[in-house]
Amino acid sequence: MEDKRGIEIGGPTDLFRGWRTPSRCHWAFAPLPIYDRVGSLDNCNFSDRTAWGEHQQSYRFSSSRAPGKVIIAEGSNLASVSAGTYDFVLSSHNLEHFANPIKALLEWKRITRSQGALILVLPHYKSTFDHLRKTTSVEHMFDDFRNDVAEDDTTHLEEVVRLHDITMDGFLKSGSREEFRIRCENNFSNRMMHHHVFDERNSTELLTRVGLEVIAVELSLPYHMIILARWRE
Repeated sequence: MEDKRGIEIGGPTDLFRGWRTPSRCHWAFAPLPIYDRVGSLDNCNFSDRTAWGEHQQSYRFSSSRAPGKVIIAEGSNLASVSAGTYDFVLSSHNLEHFANPIKALLEWKRITRSQGALILVLPHYKSTFDHLRKTTSVEHMFDDFRNDVAEDDTTHLEEVVRLHDITMDGFLKSGSREEFRIRCENNFSNRMMHHHVFDERNSTELLTRVGLEVIAVELSLPYHMIILARWRE
C-alpha cells in the first residue's frame, strides 16, 4: 500500500497503528498496521469534535508519514471529493453508526477508483453490548436506502435502549439506563448509537449486494470483524 492514496472514514483507529498499542482500557492487539504503510491518508469525520477525539485541520495518523487533510462532512455525503479520488477506503467501527449504511457505502464507491479497495472493520455483535439484539436484515438496510433515511433517524432507538448491555459500555459515567437513553436521544449530535447490528453473514451479503467482491472475512479478538473487499466494475 506504500504508493496508494486512501481516506479513512472516522478514526484515527488503534487497530491500524501497530502490532501492539494502548487502547482506551487496556493494551490491545492491532492486526492491521496500515498507517505506516500507506502512501497518503486523508480523514473524514462528521464533526471536528467527537466522543472519540478532536479532529484538527491535518490528519496526523503516523509519525512516519506526512499528515493528510481532514474533511468535516457526513461520511455518506462527500460532495467536496471528486469521483475516483482514492485507491482505498478505511472504516473501523464506523458503519454501524450510520442510519443509512448503503448510502454511505455507495458514496465510498463513488470516491474510489475502479477496482479500488475497502478495508472495513465492524463489531461482531455477539461480543459487544449489542449481543442481546438481533442482526439487521440486509433488506431493512435497503429499505432505509430507498426511503432516503437521514442520520437523525430514530427507528431503532427504543430497541437499542431496551437491549443495550450497559455493563459493557465504557462511555457511561453513571452506568444507568437513563443516562444511556439521553445519550441515544441526542445521537445526531454524538453519533454513538449503533443503528444496525452485524455478523459475518449480513455484512458479507450487504457488501456483495452493493457491488463489492468480498475477498476475506476474519474475526479478531475481542470483537473485531475485519473485511477486505474490492469494488467490482
